[in-house]
Amino acid sequence: MQEIFQIIEHKKNIFSQLPLFKFMQDKSISPEARISFAPCMAFFIMGFGDLNKYVLRDLNNNSPVQKIINDHTNEDDNHWPWYIRDIENLNLDINWSFNDSLLFFWSDKTKLTRQIVYQIAGYSLRSEPIVKLAIIEALEAMGNVFFFNSTKVISELNSLNHKQYIYFGDDHLKVETGHTMGTSGAENFLESVELTPTQREQALEAVDKIFQVFSEWTYELLAYAQAQDPDQTNSKQSDLLTACS
Repeated sequence: MQEIFQIIEHKKNIFSQLPLFKFMQDKSISPEARISFAPCMAFFIMGFGDLNKYVLRDLNNNSPVQKIINDHTNEDDNHWPWYIRDIENLNLDINWSFNDSLLFFWSDKTKLTRQIVYQIAGYSLRSEPIVKLAIIEALEAMGNVFFFNSTKVISELNSLNHKQYIYFGDDHLKVETGHTMGTSGAENFLESVELTPTQREQALEAVDKIFQVFSEWTYELLAYAQAQDPDQTNSKQSDLLTACS
């Protein structure tokens, strides 16, 4: 399994150099604009809780690896309320009709947001625990990159308006360590696990595809953010639906 972890770390380093994160680091752009893609993440963030509860978790499997996964999902399945609170504090909570909401969440410009949920489910649902763990490690690695950058944006916002942001802020980053393993003992155990050729092939394919679709997703988020006027982010909140339809 150590080989898989090393590959994930390599892909994480490449992922961290994507244009979205350069955009988020650009202080010549207002912090509001640099996090203005937040509504477009909703389908994934809300779906991630279900992925943890109904796809990654398996209470009928008593293997040591699945036990680690189950413990991890118990912590990871309830972050979505933080997102809802942040959307409110970012002044992005818009009073839409039910139909408007459907059009937003299933628009072409948020199609990758939906696809990542489907792909994670597709690669995980029937996989052995060790393959699921590789998928989770990939997700944790990318999450660590994203929250490292979002925390810096949120810190700037907080200094301006003194509002608390949990999902995109430092509180979330503290629990997104970038690894599934909660202890050094678990880490040593997982690194010592020997994968069969089939498990290795499945894990490598899943990790590669998950990194690929998440990388593509960052361009979707960036395109949305760049469609907003950095100087008029607040005045354009009512145009969110138009931008994503």
